[in-house]
Amino acid sequence: MHIGCLFGTFDPPHLAHVAIAEHMRKARKLDQVWFVVTPQNPFKQDKVLSPDHHRLAMMRLAALGHEGLVASGFELDLPKPNYTSDTLRFMRQRWPDNRFELIIGSDNLASFHRWKDPEDILEHHRLLVYPREGLKDHLAATIFHGHPGIQIVADAPLMPISATGIREDIRAWRAVDDRLSPAVISYIRQHGLYGQ
Repeated sequence: MHIGCLFGTFDPPHLAHVAIAEHMRKARKLDQVWFVVTPQNPFKQDKVLSPDHHRLAMMRLAALGHEGLVASGFELDLPKPNYTSDTLRFMRQRWPDNRFELIIGSDNLASFHRWKDPEDILEHHRLLVYPREGLKDHLAATIFHGHPGIQIVADAPLMPISATGIREDIRAWRAVDDRLSPAVISYIRQHGLYGQ
């Protein structure tokens, strides 16, 4: 199978995550897009995350009913710290018949040279890059601009939705229905997440 991988903490998973995944699946003719729910990002050790089981449960709810979109929690069980290059290496060994492409935002492309083993990632996987605000600056900042393993998917939807903003709005009892699926909102309320 040809699979796109969107890694993230998904705290919470929002409509932009789903829209990007659906666009990539159709535009790149992917069989599936996996939302790989990640543990603590090695670059964001000071950030407090919701417990893993809540983030995975919310991601499953967000993906429900969307053909070809799959929530996956396998990285939560891998040794820490988690680096994308190590996880992709595990995936190649675990699912050798699948071809994995990595879906990232242009802001992540700008700092991709700081990731662990970026050359190894590009040797084995194509990067599908969707635009984030400041796309031109992100492209100018990357030392990998023009690399044959990197494809800028410029027609992907530009959706300036932030999980941080959503958490702040939930804490302040402001409406978030325009950014989260009803099932995810229901789960957040049921479990009292984000300091309700």
